[in-house]
This record gives sequence, C-alpha cells and structure tokens, in this order.
Amino acid sequence: MNFKPPTADERLKAIGKTEGLEQTLKKALEPADDFEPIPTPQPGDWLAVHYEPGQTFDEFIKSKPNCPDKTRKKIYLQPLSEFPKMQISLTQTLKDYAGAYFAMPVEVLPTLSMSDKNITTRINNYTKNRQILTTDVLNILKDNLPANAFCLLAITMEDLYPEPSWNFVFGQASLIERVGVYSFARYDPAFYGDKREKDYEDIILRRSCKVLVHETCHMFGLQHCIFFRCVMNGSNHLKESDSRPLYLCPVCLHKMHHSVGFDVISRYKNLYSFYKNHQDALRQFGFDDDSRWLVHRLEFILGPDASQTILEQRSEQ
Repeated sequence: MNFKPPTADERLKAIGKTEGLEQTLKKALEPADDFEPIPTPQPGDWLAVHYEPGQTFDEFIKSKPNCPDKTRKKIYLQPLSEFPKMQISLTQTLKDYAGAYFAMPVEVLPTLSMSDKNITTRINNYTKNRQILTTDVLNILKDNLPANAFCLLAITMEDLYPEPSWNFVFGQASLIERVGVYSFARYDPAFYGDKREKDYEDIILRRSCKVLVHETCHMFGLQHCIFFRCVMNGSNHLKESDSRPLYLCPVCLHKMHHSVGFDVISRYKNLYSFYKNHQDALRQFGFDDDSRWLVHRLEFILGPDASQTILEQRSEQ
C-alpha cells in the first residue's frame, strides 16, 4: 500500500487543539518521549496490506461517535457457548481491566449458547479448525443488547472469520451498532500446536486484554491509529498484535476522553492498581513494560514527587 508514516507535524495536528483543557489532561496529551511514531510496515503487516487513511481527533468529532449517556452507561461482556474453567477466571479478570481502562461499570452476562442459533461456520483450510462468521454473531448481539448497555462485547473460544475471502480475524466490532466479538482461540499457544508452558495463562491474559480494549474502542467510534504505536494499531498476524502496546496514544486518548470524560490521573491510577494485582504476569509476559511506562507517564504529567506519592497510596489500598 506504500504507507508512509505521518510526519511529526501531522502527528501533533492529529491530536487536536488542547488550548483551554484542564492542565493535567493537556499535559497528558503531549507526546514527549513516551509515544513512538508508528514505524514503516514490514511485508505482511496490516498497513502493508490494508489502506488506512487515519482518523484525527477533529475527524473523530465530525463523525458524531456514540458516547455513553445517562441511560446507555455500562459495558457488557457476553461469553458464548461453554468456557473452560481457565477462561471463566480470565473473563472476570477482563471485566476488572475493562473497568479500569474505560472508567465505566462493566458486567459479565450469563453464557449465551450458540447451539440453537443460525450461525454460519466453515473449516479453515490452513488450521483445519472450525470457524464462525462474525457478522452472524454481531446480528445476534444486536437483538440481545441490554437497554442500559453502551456496548456489548462477545467473547468466544471459537476461531472467527469476517467474510469468505479472509483467513481469520482476531475480533470485529460495529462502530454504529455498539456490538463486537473477539476470540481467545489464537491467543492460546495450543492453537498452533505449540506446547503450553506453565505460565501460558498469563500470555493469554495480556493478549486478551489487548484485543478487548482494541475492539471496545472501535465501538466508541475510534478507527485504527496510524500516527503512533498504540493499542489501536491494526494487526494482520500474531507477532504484529503482540508488538502493540496496551496504552492509547495522545490522539486516541483525546478521543476516548471526549467520549467518557474520565479524570486522566484517576484512570492511570486504576490501571496501575490492576498491574500491581497481577505481578506474576507483570514479570513474565510484558505487563512490566506497561507498568513502567505508566509510572514514567505519570512522572511526566505530575512530576516525580507527586507521581510517586499517588502510586504509593494506590499500592497500599
């Protein structure tokens, strides 16, 4: 696609105007050294295959995206079919993470059986595993959207595909209908025939947290990010997905703040608490990088002394 990464001026313009914003938010939207520009894609990467025009903050506002309101104010997670014991525990952890990430209440619904639903399936030519068509799932979710739901995200152990020409998709969401679905299947080393190490559940946790927030952000109207390395970057394969950070870049943070109106410092504090509560995964599978990044970012926004005081107080809670 001959994608050329945006220039520094184009990245700053994409963040949008920050004059008049509260001081800590304004500071939080300054890239400083905490956000790397998106790199030139390698062969097979998302931007080498898919054309993405990008979405600036101003373009996001003009799109009139869905926002939570007094009625539609909760995020729902919808497990599909039967989940093994590990995935049930993982679902509860994802609930906690989504609550911290989006600063909104999150609820896990009872499992929805797919056995009696009209779902299109196929056998993947490469993996020989069964796949389900995402558009069929999204149509079912639209009919099951709770009245007070801002959005409804289904999670499944089934592999997914969005249309016959695609090999697979990690997840898919509707920006307009506020429904989405993603699969745990390809985040499990066993899917590829690899041996499960003793800490494989932590690998699945990090990968699942990433796709959860990515797909949920789509339902807030955020398109793929082409400006910085960001959780909203597109991914075409597992290696590319693993390389994405968990944080929102300044462009996407500005969009999400516009939609939810959270206090940026409280949000970062709650994410820090989540990371502290999962220290085993922190040490092993990349959450340590996110935790260190978070501390560094708070130091930039508040200064080292104020940041350290806040994090120490949060660790004691």
